[in-house]
Amino acid sequence: MRRRTVLGGLAAGLATPARAQGELPVDLELVLAVDVSGSVDEVEANQQRQGYVEALRDPLVHRAIEQGAHQRIAVTYVEWASANFQQTVVGWTLLDGPAACERFAAMLAEAPIGLGRWTSISGAIDYAVPLFDDNGFAGERRVIDISGDGTNNNGRPVEDARWDALERGIVINGLPILNDRPQPFGMPTPRQLALDDYYERWVIGGPGSFMVVATDFDDFRRAVLAKLVREIAGRDGPTRLALAGR
Repeated sequence: MRRRTVLGGLAAGLATPARAQGELPVDLELVLAVDVSGSVDEVEANQQRQGYVEALRDPLVHRAIEQGAHQRIAVTYVEWASANFQQTVVGWTLLDGPAACERFAAMLAEAPIGLGRWTSISGAIDYAVPLFDDNGFAGERRVIDISGDGTNNNGRPVEDARWDALERGIVINGLPILNDRPQPFGMPTPRQLALDDYYERWVIGGPGSFMVVATDFDDFRRAVLAKLVREIAGRDGPTRLALAGR
């Protein structure tokens, strides 16, 4: 926890890179990076996807966008697994109201879901960082949001990837998914791994970074809605957000 705070403080003091002229000002540039590794089966992958589709259609998200200074954000949706498996499902899209959110949600709902092996959070971060370059938007904040149900077991150390993102002025938020389902090759379950503690210590970082803990895949929809609303609004709050009972 102390290490993450120190890293976040260092990142806060770094100058944000100059943005290209002609880029559209937005309140937030957001990369939604979603785990489709071997520990996520087809049902769970669909639960994650549907969670984002429903959240983007929710009036709470629309209201959060409308309350920003620019009243618009830019979002892209990425799926990831191993260090060599990342794919952009929906590219950078301007969300400036319910109609735009509905179009993004519809594209996301219709796109096929990829499934890979291994879990490389570092690979997801490394893939996401250059997506902010020359994307046509100039965000007041730039955020990578990592959701997943496992620790980094492929690619370079996650803390190295995190530090590189923080040096660029990019914040990393998280949505760890806790569950007791059997894992491939007899690996420990996310609960046995204390995945929420792992995300808090090694994954999230930067000014105002936070995570929302999903107690299982069924709880993911509630968690992602709460995460998106706080993320878009840029509100301060606790580092770890656990949802109340259903």
